[in-house]
Amino acid sequence: MSRTGLALLIVVLAGGGALVTTAGPPTLYIGHFSAASSSQTHPTDWRPIRFGNNDAPTSYDLVQSGSTVVLRARSENGASGLITYQRVDLSTHPVIEWRWRIESTVDGGNVAKKEADDAAARLYVTFDYSGLGWLNQLKLTLLRNLGYGDLPTRAINYVWTNQLPQGDLRPSPYTDQIMMLPVRSGSTRVGEWVRERRNVRADYREAFGEAPPPVAGVALMTDTDHTGDSTQALYGDIVFRPAPGTTNAAPTDLPSGGDS
Repeated sequence: MSRTGLALLIVVLAGGGALVTTAGPPTLYIGHFSAASSSQTHPTDWRPIRFGNNDAPTSYDLVQSGSTVVLRARSENGASGLITYQRVDLSTHPVIEWRWRIESTVDGGNVAKKEADDAAARLYVTFDYSGLGWLNQLKLTLLRNLGYGDLPTRAINYVWTNQLPQGDLRPSPYTDQIMMLPVRSGSTRVGEWVRERRNVRADYREAFGEAPPPVAGVALMTDTDHTGDSTQALYGDIVFRPAPGTTNAAPTDLPSGGDS
């Protein structure tokens, strides 16, 4: 061993400050689509979910896009999604990041109204929540009996809408236990990859007025069943990151993705 190598080994074994780093919590991949094969039908650990009694589900598959693999959603009068159940502690990983791209907005779609509740792209964060009062439990039971069996007990729905203003937090037209937050509105970025970052812990406090429980899962949905329209969306990787002391940041603060 050379003198340089021996000196390096001594510093490492002695815990020399120049070489010792403290690793924080790792990034949590919730949807690691880029690590999958485009020959797969669905990404691993994700399963279909249905909302309502529509017989035409949205189709989901993994496809090659540029230099990476992404999830494609194609909806023609369809209403279904994909969900993964993974627990995330927001005290250590409060920030969610993802990329998405839509090919068109849904003409006539308005997520604030039951009769027009369609959107080109949605990302739901669901929570491990059991504190529903009896009235909300009754509402949830009735909705599930009407075909909405996969409705979460509580969720934030980050949505790309063409009606509501960006940032206009409001309850779902079906239940106030699902809060909708438009992170994109209109057709300004249609056909482009857009990267999003949200502080879920802060959003939950604003939406429900209390500290959040752990995340129970994440769901994606592109739906056009109310309007009878058709659209296509692409979803990139979804991750939770530690971000002590940070707040929601603009997507432009993030590094660009591998696609164009």
